[in-house]
Amino acid sequence: MIDQYIEKHGRRLYGLCRTLCTNPSDADDLYQVTWLKVCAKIELYDKTNGFEGWLTRICVNTYRDQLRKKSRSLIFDGFRSQEAKDSVMENVSAVEAHDFSELHEAVQGLPDKLRTTIILYYYQDLDINDTAFTLKVPPGTVKSRLSKAKKLLKEMLNDEVEL
Repeated sequence: MIDQYIEKHGRRLYGLCRTLCTNPSDADDLYQVTWLKVCAKIELYDKTNGFEGWLTRICVNTYRDQLRKKSRSLIFDGFRSQEAKDSVMENVSAVEAHDFSELHEAVQGLPDKLRTTIILYYYQDLDINDTAFTLKVPPGTVKSRLSKAKKLLKEMLNDEVEL
């Protein structure tokens, strides 16, 4: 039974994991842990709601749990992995033209609540209601988070351009 869900939703879920995690191995781990949780909780799935929303909620909650654990770690220094730290250090002076790397970096710099909302709405193409369902917040909260995130992104990108 799970196999058909993996076949139908696996690619999209993996895309979400790669978007949430900066490190590919962390994305792989998140993907696997999400499916393990789905297997363990499949009897709790309410078939009157969409499976994809339920799956996305499990993934986002798992991601948040992992972030909380990392932020409490005594050795956490703000980077999600050594690879991310190395990448930043190697590319400090490199500015790539005509691509969206600055925007992606700015999105990664947003507070978690705003970043997750942006990722679900823009990167995963969820509508306001599906994003609200996934995050367990009212649709108005999603709209205000999107507005605040866009304002912060605009400020962040304008600041970098002026430098």
